[in-house]
Amino acid sequence: MAIEKVRAYFEQFGIADRIKEFHESSATVELAAHALCTEPCRIAKTLSFMLGDKAILIVTAGDAKIDNHKYKSFFGAKAKMLKPEEVNDLIGHGIGGVCPFGINDGVTVYLDESLKRFGTVFPACGSSNSAIELTIPELEKYSNFVEWIDVCKM
Repeated sequence: MAIEKVRAYFEQFGIADRIKEFHESSATVELAAHALCTEPCRIAKTLSFMLGDKAILIVTAGDAKIDNHKYKSFFGAKAKMLKPEEVNDLIGHGIGGVCPFGINDGVTVYLDESLKRFGTVFPACGSSNSAIELTIPELEKYSNFVEWIDVCKM
């Protein structure tokens, strides 16, 4: 299971015990916010795209949406989300649990500016019923992101 990959990944940093697992689904922003008793905007959703022949991840605030014009201006290509059947194979996590931790080699991670307004955010941990609370500096460290980008609208 992908959550075990994430747990093993976080073990090396000594924070695997911070992963929260729920009896209910946290597969969508709304469900995760309910499970965590927080605002939907503080859920760090991880979106998967195909850029050329490579999969990329963009982590955004829960209330943000990809702005197609900004995306195309930054990446030089139209936003093309991965098909549901491609996500697990290309990223290493299934839909509802996609996160930037314990992912397949060769997947590039970007963090969207929409996250910077929060002290902490809640990304998933590889399953549709898990999350972890991280500060923005922790998210930067553990996600191995390449850069902050501004490709969303709110």
